[in-house]
Amino acid sequence: MDVELLEIRDFLLGLHPFDLLPANELDNLPAKLEATYVRRDAEVLKPGGENHFLYIIRSGAVETHGASDELLARMGVGEVFGVRAIMAGGRIVNRSAAIEDTLLYRMPREEFERLCGEYQQFRYFFDPLGAQRLREAKAAREDQNDDAVGRMGMPVQSMLKRKVVAIAPNASITEAAQLMSEERVSCLIVQQADGRLEGILTDRDLRSRVLAKGLTGDQIVGDIMTRDPVGLALESTLSDAQLAMMRHNVHHLPVVSEENHCVGVVTASTLTLTQPASAVHLIGELRKSNGPEEMAAAMNKLPEVLVNLVNMGAASSLVGKMITAVSDSVAVRLIELAQERLGPSPIPFCWVVGGSQARHEQTGVSDQDNALLLDDAYDPERHGEYFENLAIYMRDGLEACGYYLCPGDMMATNPEWRQTLSKWKEYFTHWIDEPDRKALMLTSVWFDLRMVWGEATLFAKLREHIVAKSKGNNLFLAYMASNALTHTPPLGFFKNFVLINKGEHKDTLDLKHNGVVPIVDLARVAALASGSESVNTMERLASSKEAGVISTNGVEDLRDAMEFINDVRLRHQARSIQHGAAADNYIPPDELSHFERNHLKDAFSVVKTIQSAIGNRFQVGRFA
Repeated sequence: MDVELLEIRDFLLGLHPFDLLPANELDNLPAKLEATYVRRDAEVLKPGGENHFLYIIRSGAVETHGASDELLARMGVGEVFGVRAIMAGGRIVNRSAAIEDTLLYRMPREEFERLCGEYQQFRYFFDPLGAQRLREAKAAREDQNDDAVGRMGMPVQSMLKRKVVAIAPNASITEAAQLMSEERVSCLIVQQADGRLEGILTDRDLRSRVLAKGLTGDQIVGDIMTRDPVGLALESTLSDAQLAMMRHNVHHLPVVSEENHCVGVVTASTLTLTQPASAVHLIGELRKSNGPEEMAAAMNKLPEVLVNLVNMGAASSLVGKMITAVSDSVAVRLIELAQERLGPSPIPFCWVVGGSQARHEQTGVSDQDNALLLDDAYDPERHGEYFENLAIYMRDGLEACGYYLCPGDMMATNPEWRQTLSKWKEYFTHWIDEPDRKALMLTSVWFDLRMVWGEATLFAKLREHIVAKSKGNNLFLAYMASNALTHTPPLGFFKNFVLINKGEHKDTLDLKHNGVVPIVDLARVAALASGSESVNTMERLASSKEAGVISTNGVEDLRDAMEFINDVRLRHQARSIQHGAAADNYIPPDELSHFERNHLKDAFSVVKTIQSAIGNRFQVGRFA
């Protein structure tokens, strides 16, 4: 072998994954490479052009910049680039240029694809999604957490310790009270003669519906029971029970068979035993609080709730739903307290939230994104003062409970976000028909919109308007997709994180804005394109798969990526809380385990590849 080719062979032998190739392939490969020399500042890959080579850096360095000239990667000796363009049929999206005099080896696309096709170990490294590695990592993490996950996934049937105590609907209230006292239970199941569930009667019902209203004991149970109570299916888990209690503000859940026969009851106290500092218990305290001060004291337990959920191995999607349920309870109780102070609302309205709260994806760090949706009967002169005072009370109460003020003033105290249904429709019509830079920024919050309290028909009309205007609007969707791609994962093409390079969080990874947000953005665009009304990211991804906006494999890979990134993020937050620090989203790479470091890169790679596919689908290059 020629001395020069031998030197190239030895160089490749020291690089992964070339070191995994058989000796005969390494012997033959150098002759198939083309050496090219580029001067400092010279472009190697230019957006809009085509590339059909894998580039290997022999000496020097190369930087890659995105559409807005943001730095995506800085690569040195032994690193490779050009793979994304090859995988996209040759289309170049980002600009790559030498930052010093650089010697490159170029491998033709045909040779690269041959090696990937013949050698799984080689292809595995260049897997554009890193999807299989990520899936294996996710399974490994779940195996490590088997005991903890088992508690969260415990079937509610296993928690049923006693026989159902039931009563007929025509029994007297006195008989019901005596039975509850004799059996020492806090509720009775009300069932028909054939055993089918008709309702539930709790000790709280006796206090609020009998004693408080001066009813006599000879009235029948059917008059005061809760009909068609929220229940659980036999296959429900502990986490299902917790979410149901939080969302519906109930403390007793009948477990019901397919024949609508109650086989047992899960209570809030039962759940508290399985998780001492639970979201269910915290929500119960919030509901009983008599003012923002008491609520703020109760909310001091939220960090402990988060730590417990993480230590129990709860999936990040479940943690998000539980933490968000706490936030919803804070808002609902504050509205109740506000109306005790201000009086009932003069017109129908909705309290709506945006961002991570709307998506049921909150963690330990949250600001306020909220607004008021008012009935069109709103008259500023007659009603303005009431809703301004309501917004101020909510802002101050939420801040007292730990939800910091929105830096962008996207709160109901801003008159711009305290508007009638007609005005909100005008807003969305303008944003969709004229998607300028400000409109695209606003849509990233307000297209994730959910009602927490109020007149449901008002909110339904607004959602219908948004979906009807955006579905099939290809120009708007292209602008939305272009805006979504401005958030890029913090990863060079291979094996290097791109860290924050200045400011308070210098040399860290932002796992929210550069990790989770890119997936949230992709899911939002896909949901709008498919006409889905979902705001939760996982639900949006599912609907986009059904509509064919993102491939089935792409959806599953993004779901795995989001779970893994959020898992690392939540573990970081839990560690911070346990060490007495505030939870945040910034993680130094040296805090990552080898396992987390490698598979975060796979997760970021998944996101980058799907971003490229979405960009191609909506022809983003025309709007960059």
